Amino acid sequence: MKLITAFLRLVRLTNLVMIAVTQVLFYFTIVEPFYSNNHDAYIPFSIKHFLLLILSSILIAAAGNIINDYFDRNIDEINKPEKKIIDKLIKRRWAIIMHIVFSFVAILIGFYIDSQTPVFWLGISNTVCVMLLFGYSISLKKKLLVGNILISMLTAWVILVCFVCYYRSFSCSYCDAATWQGQLNRFIRISFLYAGFAFVISLIREVVKDMEDMEGDKRYGCKTIPISWGIPASKVFVAVWLVVLIGMISIVQIYVLQLGWYWSAVFAVLLIIAPLLWILRKLYQAQVPKDYHRLSTVIKLVMLAGLVSMIFFKIYS
Repeated sequence: MKLITAFLRLVRLTNLVMIAVTQVLFYFTIVEPFYSNNHDAYIPFSIKHFLLLILSSILIAAAGNIINDYFDRNIDEINKPEKKIIDKLIKRRWAIIMHIVFSFVAILIGFYIDSQTPVFWLGISNTVCVMLLFGYSISLKKKLLVGNILISMLTAWVILVCFVCYYRSFSCSYCDAATWQGQLNRFIRISFLYAGFAFVISLIREVVKDMEDMEGDKRYGCKTIPISWGIPASKVFVAVWLVVLIGMISIVQIYVLQLGWYWSAVFAVLLIIAPLLWILRKLYQAQVPKDYHRLSTVIKLVMLAGLVSMIFFKIYS
């Protein structure tokens, strides 16, 4: 039982669940209403393929978490010794084996989906994601902003990979061309709206985590924003992106209210905008790693709330 718990901590079970929830929500709240409103639409990307897509996303993330912890052993000994798993509970050899197996299966799933659907690039995409996460773990995370942006892009890709798979699969020979194009444009806007949200809030969280882990990162040669620019400048960087995010979400609510989606607006104000304002206020009061850890946790909850807001597209569709 102790080994199972250690494994689930190693692969970051909570993060994997969030990936699955995000993609399931995207399907049932964005994709499914789209083709329900277009009865003549043909979508060869089936539920089976979608479930395999989720599995491959989870396996890539799990493999990335394992290899990241593998190369972070010394840093974790300083930043969070009580949470260290590799060497203490799981041997290095088994960590590498799990990383290879998960990565290989994820890539294999991608090429299988390519062979069964109009999607032709998922195998290559999964391969690139595995390579990027490996590169991140070895060196990219130590470079100024590079690691932060990479992880934020991969977070956004969790949504965009679903979008591209279905966008490539949609076809409708008997639909009105203007109506069909209007529906497609709406699908594109919604997909990129949530991908943009995921990118920005992930970037914010990555920098806050860097502030939390500054001591160990500095000792092992990392050039993160807090180390390179200092904590005050890092707080300004995070604050600017928080203001941008709050502004983006507030503008979206203006359109939401015009559509009469009042409960959606209430949800956004109470569970997304208000917590972001709280984070902005607490950011300048944060002094020690514990403070930044608390902020990181709240940011993760806001990210979850933002993704859950997809349900309103189902409710009001």
